[in-house]
Amino acid sequence: MTTTTTPADARTLGLAHYAARAVLESVLTRHGLDFQQQIVLRPVALAVGPVDRDRLAADTVAALKTGEDSVRNTIDELIAAGLVATDASEVRITDAGRALYERIVKETNAASARIWGGIPDEDLLATGRVLTLVTERANAELATAGR
Repeated sequence: MTTTTTPADARTLGLAHYAARAVLESVLTRHGLDFQQQIVLRPVALAVGPVDRDRLAADTVAALKTGEDSVRNTIDELIAAGLVATDASEVRITDAGRALYERIVKETNAASARIWGGIPDEDLLATGRVLTLVTERANAELATAGR
């Protein structure tokens, strides 16, 4: 594979994001999940105990820059599917949810290894610094635009 070096900008970031997301979504589709469902399921699967439902919703809204109603509907979909269970104001992973999450992680880790493998550590560190800065600036821009 030949790559042309171009400076990082919004377009190259967007192209990389959508290409990687398409890989993830191809895995998710095989398992009957969509992107937002996986984003909500992940912190519940990784938690050592129940997760506060309101905190889960707020964190997902902040991460995806989406509406709270949409996220709350997604939580309800995961409950209806038996992937998470609810106890009043908390949600927890079910055995079925954990098994599904682990299958998805196994598949996406394999794809990630193929995608990211062979990239020098110093390039990954520089990219991480740049993407963190872009994220911080974009979040600041959104906060300013919302005033």
